[in-house]
Amino acid sequence: MEAVVAARIVHVLGVVLWIGGVWFVTTVIIPSVIEDGCGEESIKLFERVEDRFAWQSRIIVLITGLSGFYMLYVANSWSLFLNSSYWWLFAMSLVWLAFTLLLFVLEPLFLHRWFMSAIKRAPQSTFRRMNWLHWVMLVLSLVTIAGTVAGSHGWLWL
Repeated sequence: MEAVVAARIVHVLGVVLWIGGVWFVTTVIIPSVIEDGCGEESIKLFERVEDRFAWQSRIIVLITGLSGFYMLYVANSWSLFLNSSYWWLFAMSLVWLAFTLLLFVLEPLFLHRWFMSAIKRAPQSTFRRMNWLHWVMLVLSLVTIAGTVAGSHGWLWL
Protein backbone atom coordinates (compact mmCIF):
# COMPACT_ATOMS: atom_id res chain seq x y z
CA MET A 1 0.00 0.00 0.00
CA GLU A 2 2.88 2.40 0.67
CA ALA A 3 4.00 2.08 -2.96
CA VAL A 4 0.56 3.21 -4.13
CA VAL A 5 0.69 6.23 -1.82
CA ALA A 6 4.16 7.08 -3.14
CA ALA A 7 2.89 6.69 -6.71
CA ARG A 8 -0.03 9.02 -5.96
CA ILE A 9 2.32 11.62 -4.47
CA VAL A 10 4.62 11.40 -7.50
CA HIS A 11 1.61 11.55 -9.82
CA VAL A 12 0.07 14.65 -8.21
CA LEU A 13 3.43 16.45 -8.01
CA GLY A 14 4.02 15.59 -11.66
CA VAL A 15 0.67 17.07 -12.68
CA VAL A 16 1.34 20.22 -10.64
CA LEU A 17 4.75 20.75 -12.25
CA TRP A 18 3.59 19.83 -15.77
CA ILE A 19 0.35 21.80 -15.97
CA GLY A 20 1.83 24.61 -13.88
CA GLY A 21 4.52 24.91 -16.54
CA VAL A 22 1.90 24.93 -19.28
CA TRP A 23 0.07 27.68 -17.35
CA PHE A 24 3.26 29.77 -17.12
CA VAL A 25 4.13 29.38 -20.81
CA THR A 26 0.53 30.08 -21.88
CA THR A 27 -0.19 33.06 -19.65
CA VAL A 28 3.25 34.67 -19.27
CA ILE A 29 5.91 33.63 -21.78
CA ILE A 30 3.98 33.56 -25.07
CA PRO A 31 1.94 36.73 -24.33
CA SER A 32 5.19 38.52 -23.42
CA VAL A 33 6.73 37.62 -26.77
CA ILE A 34 3.57 38.79 -28.57
CA GLU A 35 3.44 42.06 -26.60
CA ASP A 36 7.10 42.65 -27.47
CA GLY A 37 6.11 42.52 -31.13
CA CYS A 38 7.92 39.21 -31.57
CA GLY A 39 11.27 40.98 -31.50
CA GLU A 40 14.42 39.03 -32.16
CA GLU A 41 15.56 39.10 -28.51
CA SER A 42 12.22 37.93 -27.14
CA ILE A 43 12.11 35.09 -29.69
CA LYS A 44 15.62 34.03 -28.65
CA LEU A 45 14.57 34.11 -25.00
CA PHE A 46 11.48 32.06 -25.85
CA GLU A 47 13.65 29.47 -27.62
CA ARG A 48 15.99 29.18 -24.61
CA VAL A 49 13.08 28.83 -22.17
CA GLU A 50 11.29 26.36 -24.45
CA ASP A 51 14.41 24.21 -24.89
CA ARG A 52 14.95 24.00 -21.14
CA PHE A 53 11.26 23.43 -20.37
CA ALA A 54 10.79 20.80 -23.10
CA TRP A 55 13.21 18.35 -21.47
CA GLN A 56 11.73 18.94 -18.04
CA SER A 57 8.25 18.41 -19.49
CA ARG A 58 9.26 15.18 -21.18
CA ILE A 59 10.63 13.75 -17.94
CA ILE A 60 7.67 14.95 -15.87
CA VAL A 61 5.07 13.70 -18.36
CA LEU A 62 6.79 10.32 -18.52
CA ILE A 63 6.95 9.96 -14.73
CA THR A 64 3.35 11.16 -14.36
CA GLY A 65 2.14 8.62 -16.91
CA LEU A 66 4.12 5.75 -15.38
CA SER A 67 2.84 6.52 -11.89
CA GLY A 68 -0.74 6.77 -13.17
CA PHE A 69 -0.57 3.48 -15.03
CA TYR A 70 1.08 1.87 -12.00
CA MET A 71 -1.85 2.94 -9.81
CA LEU A 72 -4.34 1.60 -12.35
CA TYR A 73 -2.45 -1.68 -12.54
CA VAL A 74 -2.11 -2.20 -8.77
CA ALA A 75 -5.76 -1.33 -8.14
CA ASN A 76 -6.86 -3.31 -11.21
CA SER A 77 -9.08 -0.35 -12.12
CA TRP A 78 -9.12 -0.84 -15.88
CA SER A 79 -12.88 -1.47 -15.89
CA LEU A 80 -13.49 2.10 -14.70
CA PHE A 81 -12.73 3.23 -18.24
CA LEU A 82 -16.04 1.62 -19.23
CA ASN A 83 -18.08 3.54 -16.64
CA SER A 84 -19.19 7.01 -17.83
CA SER A 85 -19.11 8.30 -14.23
CA TYR A 86 -15.35 8.01 -14.44
CA TRP A 87 -15.08 10.17 -17.58
CA TRP A 88 -12.21 12.02 -15.91
CA LEU A 89 -10.06 8.88 -15.97
CA PHE A 90 -10.49 8.67 -19.73
CA ALA A 91 -9.89 12.45 -20.02
CA MET A 92 -6.72 12.16 -17.93
CA SER A 93 -5.42 9.47 -20.23
CA LEU A 94 -6.27 11.48 -23.36
CA VAL A 95 -4.60 14.65 -22.05
CA TRP A 96 -1.53 12.63 -21.11
CA LEU A 97 -1.50 10.94 -24.53
CA ALA A 98 -1.85 14.28 -26.35
CA PHE A 99 1.06 15.84 -24.46
CA THR A 100 3.13 12.67 -24.86
CA LEU A 101 2.60 12.68 -28.62
CA LEU A 102 3.43 16.38 -28.82
CA LEU A 103 6.57 16.16 -26.69
CA PHE A 104 8.00 12.83 -27.86
CA VAL A 105 6.79 12.48 -31.46
CA LEU A 106 5.44 15.61 -33.18
CA GLU A 107 7.78 18.23 -31.73
CA PRO A 108 11.06 16.37 -32.37
CA LEU A 109 10.03 15.02 -35.79
CA PHE A 110 8.66 18.15 -37.46
CA LEU A 111 6.87 20.64 -35.22
CA HIS A 112 10.04 22.42 -34.05
CA ARG A 113 11.32 22.87 -37.63
CA TRP A 114 7.88 24.05 -38.78
CA PHE A 115 7.70 26.54 -35.90
CA MET A 116 11.17 27.94 -36.60
CA SER A 117 10.38 28.51 -40.28
CA ALA A 118 6.92 29.92 -39.49
CA ILE A 119 8.26 32.55 -37.07
CA LYS A 120 10.67 33.74 -39.77
CA ARG A 121 7.76 34.26 -42.18
CA ALA A 122 5.05 35.54 -39.82
CA PRO A 123 6.13 35.75 -36.17
CA GLN A 124 3.02 37.50 -34.79
CA SER A 125 0.49 35.12 -36.31
CA THR A 126 2.64 32.09 -35.45
CA PHE A 127 2.86 33.06 -31.78
CA ARG A 128 -0.85 33.91 -31.68
CA ARG A 129 -1.74 30.53 -33.16
CA MET A 130 0.59 28.79 -30.72
CA ASN A 131 -0.93 30.72 -27.82
CA TRP A 132 -4.43 29.72 -28.89
CA LEU A 133 -3.39 26.03 -29.05
CA HIS A 134 -1.74 26.32 -25.63
CA TRP A 135 -4.98 27.77 -24.24
CA VAL A 136 -6.98 24.84 -25.66
CA MET A 137 -4.62 22.32 -24.07
CA LEU A 138 -4.54 24.27 -20.80
CA VAL A 139 -8.34 24.49 -20.51
CA LEU A 140 -8.73 20.78 -21.32
CA SER A 141 -6.10 20.00 -18.70
CA LEU A 142 -7.74 22.18 -16.03
CA VAL A 143 -11.21 20.70 -16.68
CA THR A 144 -9.65 17.25 -16.42
CA ILE A 145 -7.90 18.12 -13.15
CA ALA A 146 -11.11 19.55 -11.67
CA GLY A 147 -13.07 16.47 -12.76
CA THR A 148 -10.39 14.16 -11.40
CA VAL A 149 -10.29 15.81 -7.99
CA ALA A 150 -14.09 15.84 -7.76
CA GLY A 151 -14.45 12.29 -9.08
CA SER A 152 -11.73 10.81 -6.91
CA HIS A 153 -13.53 12.26 -3.89
CA GLY A 154 -16.84 10.68 -4.83
CA TRP A 155 -18.52 13.46 -6.82
CA LEU A 156 -19.54 11.53 -9.93
CA TRP A 157 -21.46 13.84 -12.25
CA LEU A 158 -22.93 11.23 -14.57
